[in-house]
Amino acid sequence: MTVQLVGEIVETSFERGISQYPGINDEVHLVTEDDLGRIYGLDDMGQIVIGRLAGAESIPVRIDLDKLVTRHSAVLGSTGSGKSTTVASLLRSICKSGGRNESPGARILLLDIHGEYGDALKSIATVFRINPTEADDRPLHVPYWALDTAQLIEFLLGKVSESAHTGILDRIQEAKLAVAPGVAGVDVNALTANTPLPFSLKQLWFDLVDPEYRTWSDAARTVPALEAEGDAEALRMPKYEPAGAGSALPHQNTVGVFGLRRQLNQMRSRLLDHQYDFMLHPGEWEPDLKGKPAKELPDLLAGWFGHPKAITVLDLSGVPSDVLIHLIGGILNITYEAMFWGRSLPEGGRARPSLIVMEEAHRYLGKDTNNPARDMVQRVVKEGRKFGVGAMIVSQRPSEIDETILSQCGSLMALRLSNSADQSKVKAALPDSLGGLVDTLPVLRTGEAIIMGEAARLPIRCRINLPPENERPNSADPDVAEAWARPREDEDYERLAAAWRSQNPNWSKPKIQKVKP
Repeated sequence: MTVQLVGEIVETSFERGISQYPGINDEVHLVTEDDLGRIYGLDDMGQIVIGRLAGAESIPVRIDLDKLVTRHSAVLGSTGSGKSTTVASLLRSICKSGGRNESPGARILLLDIHGEYGDALKSIATVFRINPTEADDRPLHVPYWALDTAQLIEFLLGKVSESAHTGILDRIQEAKLAVAPGVAGVDVNALTANTPLPFSLKQLWFDLVDPEYRTWSDAARTVPALEAEGDAEALRMPKYEPAGAGSALPHQNTVGVFGLRRQLNQMRSRLLDHQYDFMLHPGEWEPDLKGKPAKELPDLLAGWFGHPKAITVLDLSGVPSDVLIHLIGGILNITYEAMFWGRSLPEGGRARPSLIVMEEAHRYLGKDTNNPARDMVQRVVKEGRKFGVGAMIVSQRPSEIDETILSQCGSLMALRLSNSADQSKVKAALPDSLGGLVDTLPVLRTGEAIIMGEAARLPIRCRINLPPENERPNSADPDVAEAWARPREDEDYERLAAAWRSQNPNWSKPKIQKVKP
């Protein structure tokens, strides 16, 4: 038998580390429930109950909320291990009503990739959805003008030359300068294309596309050979007479041309595609052609973080996969920059710390060369502690997550993991003397976790408290046997196709109102 000394009980409390080692022939006693209660269940301020000790379920398991948030954490587990339910239970424990650990000022942002948490957390969360389904849901808008400009250009236009990229940035900066006067906190002498000010994408497209097709009807190039006016609002380009051969009129325009005809066609297609309306046509945050929206950045931040509930759920289940990485990078950029620059204010990160929970993190925090979401999370886990921004990484494939991010997570909650590559990520976080805990990962029960790191006094095997059925995420497997045993109902594949076209799983046929004569 090998004995590992991990701490000592001083008077009535447990402390990690050894101040005095036992001597030869000293007595050894089996641990009692009272001892376990002192180690794992001490009810200090800032401790939250998350479950029960797996080997002694009468003893509650508590973790340190401060260290859970500020030192970052990861919840890892294979599909079906109870990962989503664990996250929901953990968030409810943080926000629980009543008792000494009540957190009415909690500020948690949950990125919900599959739309699992909205119903489960609705009593303590405000839910933003691209396609709102409940009366209390709010429409999700992420204004393009608040995103990183370089990433926005790449999404809209794809790869462009360096000169074209610089020219586009200059036009965006000019558009932002036009709306800057009078805006609080804006120094026009320090303004850049990345300053979060509104500008019109439609007008930008029109200003870029016009020089590409313009021709001149005179040798001095003063009179455009215009056949039909364009319309920026309708995304209709102007029509010019074709350029003549050689020196014949009309002459092709050469000023302000970046060779972007193909890319501008792609940009127009993006602007017309309703899949991207939540970002490219963000409701009241969409500016008119002069760059003036009905609502601006303060309204966006107040909507996400100023409501009375502790949790903000951003339901991203309707987001196209090709924009997910850019969108999450943008959301994280908006959140972190606001908390960083407001760190000395009552609304900022130090006065009211924030926790960002990232579900299905392996989908957007991989090792890709160009990954704005990963880059922002790296910044959060490296710097966020100082500015009151914590991260919780939730994933079924830790081996696919960027190593820098995972290594910065001070606390791990590992549920059942069967893949050896994923298990090795957990093993790397444990001291050699406790590596045997990893051997239990493939056989953990659903909802059972090994908790280790700075938020836990000691590595521990814990049964997570399960919320009631109606407060669990919508992540359960379909009941195949029951579904296949039911007789078929009348099926409407027109409805299925319409849901696909609209990118809305809750699509229903619009009701036609009959007008009385």
